[in-house]
Amino acid sequence: MHDFVTLESAGVVAAFVASVEFVVAARTQSNALGYATVPSVFVPHPIQDRTDAELHALADGALPAILAAVTG
Repeated sequence: MHDFVTLESAGVVAAFVASVEFVVAARTQSNALGYATVPSVFVPHPIQDRTDAELHALADGALPAILAAVTG
């Protein structure tokens, strides 16, 4: 979330991407940092135990939502 704030403060369009395990933590942190709404995309959890092929599929599946978050 700090990276999002840094990028947005520099005028760079950004979105926050994390696994669904971090929904509550991300919203809590964004509020604490003064951002009531942050364009966010949450993908299935966990990430670390996935194969390369599974990660590629996860990224491909999330891409439309990420593009919408940074363009919407």
